[in-house]
Amino acid sequence: MRILLRADTHVSFAIPADDTKPNRAFTFSQLMAALTVSLCSMVLGFTAGYTSPALITMTDQSVTPFEVSPQAASWVGGIMPLAGLAGGICGGPFIMFLGRKTTIQVIGVPFMTAGILIGCAMNVFMVLSGRFLAGFCVGVASLALPVYLGESLHPEVRGTLGLLPTGLGNIGILVCYVAGAFMRWDHLAFFGAALLIPYFILMFFMPESPRWYVGRGREDNARKSLIWLRGKDADVEPELKILVQTQAEADSQANQNYVVELMKPRNLKPLSISLGLMFFQQFSGINAVIFYTVSIFKDAGSTIDSYVCTIIVGVVNFMATFVATALIDKVGRKILLHFSNFAMILTLSILGAFFYCKDNGPDVSDLGWLPLTCFVVYVIGFSMGFGPIPWLMMGEILPAKVRGPAASVVTSFNWACTFIVTKTFQDMIDSLGTHGAFWLFAAVCVVGVFFVIFFVPETRGKTLEEIEQKLTGTMSAMINFKPLPMNM
Repeated sequence: MRILLRADTHVSFAIPADDTKPNRAFTFSQLMAALTVSLCSMVLGFTAGYTSPALITMTDQSVTPFEVSPQAASWVGGIMPLAGLAGGICGGPFIMFLGRKTTIQVIGVPFMTAGILIGCAMNVFMVLSGRFLAGFCVGVASLALPVYLGESLHPEVRGTLGLLPTGLGNIGILVCYVAGAFMRWDHLAFFGAALLIPYFILMFFMPESPRWYVGRGREDNARKSLIWLRGKDADVEPELKILVQTQAEADSQANQNYVVELMKPRNLKPLSISLGLMFFQQFSGINAVIFYTVSIFKDAGSTIDSYVCTIIVGVVNFMATFVATALIDKVGRKILLHFSNFAMILTLSILGAFFYCKDNGPDVSDLGWLPLTCFVVYVIGFSMGFGPIPWLMMGEILPAKVRGPAASVVTSFNWACTFIVTKTFQDMIDSLGTHGAFWLFAAVCVVGVFFVIFFVPETRGKTLEEIEQKLTGTMSAMINFKPLPMNM
């Protein structure tokens, strides 16, 4: 236990007090910015969860005017993360040259087009085309959202508000599960396209990231953005000065060849940590669970209706993320990651044992409730740690100068892992058995425990400059910089 609670797990940073005005890190403007991009995340969740209910009616020839073979059905689920890989590669240049806000808003158009294309599909090719386009947008958005919030939110609320996209993403999954119980696949696609409208409109009123403005030499725009985010009565000049100094130091050290720059030791360490977090997130098996929830419950012979089980999992997924939102700035990132790992190891091991007994004896027909119980605890564990925190920390630990291309690499890697897990899940079951697949995921989580202990830093309450200084050893001028007071 002493190892788990290393000194960097409970770092505390004092906030300079203002003798005349109350110190407030939270502002309504920051909440609105977080909620707006979180509405985009809700669409991402809906898109990720779409195949679980949709494939049931899509493969029913009495409902669908064209045949969807088992192989084609696997591609309907697998092509989205493959397209997410492409979106992650393109997302880095997009957020660097178009801006964080503009990128998030612009992808709304192809996103809606994808939903309409699937809804109007007359053959499998149209469905796959729509899923590919949607997956590409998901890849871009999953990169842009954490970078935008990481650069826009005050350090004291970055953990709490930074988890809102994950919370609303889980709402999107839940909405998809509930709607999928009553809608067939084409109507469900149209419904998903309609969910885009609120976030697309609200993004017109959001500011661009102040750090992106500073990187473009537009200090006046950065000042206006900070005033909008921190409150009209806040003194943003000290924070703006820090941003300008940080950017100047990064510019003086950076090579314009971003591949070379990423490979430098000072940038390779935070990049490797972020890649590791994404690896353990995906190889915990979560997307195999999300994409094939209904099928897994049917195979388990659960005594509860598989659709009801799926909705319950969706509700728990949503609630657990908001518990994490309330805890993350109090207990820190590492404690939640440890809890997440142990919960997943326990439940995946039990699920593996259940399916082993089901296939080889003894009789487990009286334990039809066990899969749902394990799935609930598994989802609670994932949603409180390895679900949201790797994305949150991606926006925190990647160095400012290479944040765009580095985030692109990390996001692309995440979607590559997602594709591997979802596309090969059925092959894993065929070769290892369902029990072997779950035990393999549990083994990965065991390795993940040691990765978190020895490599993942605690970032609670720290500014992006402090995090970068600790991980890269640069920005020595910022070493004593403390989070800025917020005045309203």
